[in-house]
Amino acid sequence: MGTVAETPFHVLAVDDSQFDRKLIERLLKISSYQVTVVDSGNKALEFLGLYEEHEQRNLNPASVSPDEHIHRQDVEVNLIITDYCMPGMTGYDLLRKIKESESLKDIPVVIMSSENVPSRINRCLEDGAEDFFLKPVQLSDVKKLKPHLLNGRSKETENSMATRERELKKLIHHMIEQDADTMP
Repeated sequence: MGTVAETPFHVLAVDDSQFDRKLIERLLKISSYQVTVVDSGNKALEFLGLYEEHEQRNLNPASVSPDEHIHRQDVEVNLIITDYCMPGMTGYDLLRKIKESESLKDIPVVIMSSENVPSRINRCLEDGAEDFFLKPVQLSDVKKLKPHLLNGRSKETENSMATRERELKKLIHHMIEQDADTMP
């Protein structure tokens, strides 16, 4: 008896440090996740389809994983893990933009940092981060991602079902109105 294999979870990893990007990418792949890595919050927003057209910058091919031409429309992102301290847009700023987005707010976000600053950790968790990892990220940290991924997937399913239910109610209402119009 065979079962259909479930699609692997897709993680978007954001870090300006090439060393840390390679490390998190390797740990995620070892754990059987599909991974896309980018080197800035702006590139993460671009990948997710949130980046404003007038702010776009040229992509540096070395700063994006081989899937650089894939955008959110083509691939579902199940979790975002981002460095806190990055030039331009911090991981905290990225977290806020994701949580403000109607289409992305249910994607779990995990922040990582080499600095153990309790006020920073609390602020991130209060504003929607699922977890906060201290660098260097280790395999034991990556194993903690699974519950966040499962929770994110169930939220997406609930939202999808609610949307379908609203669409069905509209359709039924429309059909009733049409029937009423055709009655003598």
